[in-house]
Amino acid sequence: MALATRTERQPSMTRTFWRSTVGKKTVMALSGLIMLGYLVAHVMGNLKIFFGPGEFNAYGHWLRTMGAPVLHHSWALWIVRVVLLAAVIGHAVSAYQLSRRDIKARPTAYVHKRPRASYATRTMRWGGIILALFIVWHILDLTTGTVHVGGFEEGRPYQNVVDTFSTWYGNVIYIVAMLAVGLHVRHGFWSAAQTLGAGNARRDRALKAMANGLALALTAGFVSVPVAVMTGVVS
Repeated sequence: MALATRTERQPSMTRTFWRSTVGKKTVMALSGLIMLGYLVAHVMGNLKIFFGPGEFNAYGHWLRTMGAPVLHHSWALWIVRVVLLAAVIGHAVSAYQLSRRDIKARPTAYVHKRPRASYATRTMRWGGIILALFIVWHILDLTTGTVHVGGFEEGRPYQNVVDTFSTWYGNVIYIVAMLAVGLHVRHGFWSAAQTLGAGNARRDRALKAMANGLALALTAGFVSVPVAVMTGVVS
């Protein structure tokens, strides 16, 4: 009985893994890759706006009917949302706990900052906060229509996007957030590769080039939409 009691009190492998620094970094890496995959798909969908309201609105309709007739209306979309929410929570909690662990390990701040740390590395935490706030605003603006200007129209995403980017603050919020996305992807992709064991001395240059390319492509793709609305290319 005593042996059984001691065995029962031992933490599970999952809990032990989560409590470790390696475990938290792995969760951050995997959740980050899930969100990166979503960003790639999302920017491809956003660029459909350049083909006119008919195609963009059809894309918005497809998001709610994908998986049919196997899945009910919007079920696949909600599955994607739940997976993304889990990834965001796992990413944020891991980042916060790793940050607290890092602070406890060195309670006295460094006298001199390491000059080799990149701008993206130094701003990862602030970038994460900016993106978290942006996600809330983005959902309230273009999903629920709660803070949308110009009259939110269900089933007409093209007009809703044009309304949002017809305001100066909508453009500022979006462009600043997309710049934060670029910096986050640039550092996060390379970090995830190191955590998951894909990086080494030979591959570092290629991985950094991929990270830079992904960050640039995503930022340019997302920012092109508000710029197109501002310049009248999309109206």
